[in-house]
Amino acid sequence: MSVPKRIRDYEGRYAMVDGITFHLPVSATQSPALMAGFFCDYEKAKTMLPGNELHPVKVSGKAVFMVTVIDYRHTTIGKYIEYSIALAVTRGSKPAPALLPVILMKTYKTGQFILDLPVSSEISVKGGKGIWGMPKHKANLDFIETDNLVSAQYELDGQFAFRIEIDRPRKIIFPISIGSINYSHFRNMLMASYINFKAKAGIKFGKSATGRLFIGDHPRTKFLKDLQIQSKPFFTMYMPETNGILDDHFECWFMTYADKPTQVTPEGFESVINLGLNEDWLPAPSITDYEKYKI
Repeated sequence: MSVPKRIRDYEGRYAMVDGITFHLPVSATQSPALMAGFFCDYEKAKTMLPGNELHPVKVSGKAVFMVTVIDYRHTTIGKYIEYSIALAVTRGSKPAPALLPVILMKTYKTGQFILDLPVSSEISVKGGKGIWGMPKHKANLDFIETDNLVSAQYELDGQFAFRIEIDRPRKIIFPISIGSINYSHFRNMLMASYINFKAKAGIKFGKSATGRLFIGDHPRTKFLKDLQIQSKPFFTMYMPETNGILDDHFECWFMTYADKPTQVTPEGFESVINLGLNEDWLPAPSITDYEKYKI
């Protein structure tokens, strides 16, 4: 895991932003995670990306829909679940050639654009959105591991929103050490944050990858049905223990328009300014009739 020297140099010190005091580096340890990738409609995916600098990763004419759920058990701001729903993207003046962004991630600034990012705690919303511009909001979440299945469900306001299930791999043998870029849209600017993580993973590709996706009618997730997401994942990954460090460096760029914009910008600082530092969770999801939402 390649961690910038400036982060190694201040290890053990503290920072405080917006009233949140945290031990450096901003890190998580011993946190299980699941990830799954699904092909979806490329043209539909393009319409969900802001500005003109992000482009869907193209594989066999399709875009890539990503779900990543991490059960953060040991972090600098307490424990919480983070539920990322995203599109794989590149950043640049034009789309990248097919497949190359997977191999040349730094060249094409490959990452994911986050469509929705529910989390368990208020302090995670305040820090993640207020500092790094991540579109976090508090919701009812779970992360359940059994001998055969790893699943995560997302509900909000008593309504079913989303569920992912993957069949648990038998072997956890693949070492993972990688840096990733998270793109998001906040204050009508394109934001980029960086994370480095390492783990041992059980990975399945192609026909051996098995999982199920359920998309509810909640306004925060219903629009995802327009992506025409394929029902079968093309890869799944389960990591019993991830260890990650969130970079202290982030970037942002103005959104540009050919004409003077008149539309209302997405949420900004007003959505976090009055948030507190509460680490309490909402009740765990309880809806059991999610089968009707299977894609």
